[in-house]
Amino acid sequence: MLTDTILKNEGMRVLAENLGWVEAERFIALMLREPFDYTEWQEDLYKDVPLKDFLSSAMEFRKRQTK
Repeated sequence: MLTDTILKNEGMRVLAENLGWVEAERFIALMLREPFDYTEWQEDLYKDVPLKDFLSSAMEFRKRQTK
């Protein structure tokens, strides 16, 4: 399991690589500013992803983390 500091750093790196620094900061600001239900957001976020694909991605991610 990653430490909180490493997780925050990795999360920002992933956001910045995919969105750019400005949009990554904007995303963080939006998440902090708007009250929202994280669980509900997650359900909507992955509703169109087949469970098999989701689980496969999760297993691949876990394999990369344990190397």
